Amino acid sequence: MSQNNGGPAFPAYYANKSGMSLRDWFAGMAMQALLQTGPCNWCGKRSADDSAALAYRLADAMLSQRTQEKGG
Repeated sequence: MSQNNGGPAFPAYYANKSGMSLRDWFAGMAMQALLQTGPCNWCGKRSADDSAALAYRLADAMLSQRTQEKGG
């Protein structure tokens, strides 16, 4: 199964390299928010692996929503 990574987060990158994917960018931003809020009522204590997995689930949801809003 091919993972939708959203394409490059920063398309105009040095030496024609695409850099990080939009999925990685979204996950990084989600991780930042998770680390700032700490444990919450609905998620309890999280391990680093749990937090990373949640960040990527949130990134995947953002990519899915983005695709739906673009109509495809």
